[in-house]
Amino acid sequence: MPYFGLGAAIVVLILLSMSLRILREYERGVVFQLGRFWAVKGPGLILLVPAMQQMVRMDLRTVVLDVPPQDVITRDNVSVKVNAVVYFRIVDPQKAVIQVANFLNATSQLAQTTLRAVLGKHELDQLLAEREKLNLDIQAILDSQTEAWGIKVSTVEIKDVDLNETMVRAIARQAEAERERRAKIIHAEGEQQAAEKLLEAAKILSGRPEAMQLRYLQTLTNIAGDKSSTIVFPMPIDLMKVLLESARTS
Repeated sequence: MPYFGLGAAIVVLILLSMSLRILREYERGVVFQLGRFWAVKGPGLILLVPAMQQMVRMDLRTVVLDVPPQDVITRDNVSVKVNAVVYFRIVDPQKAVIQVANFLNATSQLAQTTLRAVLGKHELDQLLAEREKLNLDIQAILDSQTEAWGIKVSTVEIKDVDLNETMVRAIARQAEAERERRAKIIHAEGEQQAAEKLLEAAKILSGRPEAMQLRYLQTLTNIAGDKSSTIVFPMPIDLMKVLLESARTS
């Protein structure tokens, strides 16, 4: 009898070890009973019926998926290599187990094809300058397609865009030409504004002869300050008339 009691106790311990499961706060257990979905359990202590119920453990934490470099041909026929990182998590453990065989591999393959498809619709300049918008477009497409698997794609970030050396040199030449164009435009605008101001000043001086005389005298004063050269300048006719009239009256 003692041997029978000891054997029964051992059997009970084995059954308990087979039926008890402990799930952490970020884990859920998808329980199947006789092959059919029964319930989603957890977190905490879970009791399973041996030989009748099986459990698949699922992690609900955010998964960081590194998308390997993809060969992308942009809309303007430029070949680039682009890699990205995808952040997603399981929001429905039942769907993640039942609707897809391997949700991690399925999400990775879908991210690669979506990355090539979305970036192939844009030109190289957009790929380099509008990265934030492209991230949102890829994230929205992935999230809509993985929703049936119980997966929520929260963020997609394009990491690197690799160009060959020929294209890098071409972009550098284009950027230099753009800088020269802007410099010429700024210089031309400055010349235009200066000409407009000179024209306004000429109109004001032409309407006020005394202002013209004062400006002339100021110019002579500035020239006289430079003693390193000899300057010959004409006498204004208006000023000569004034001096002649003064001599006659005297």
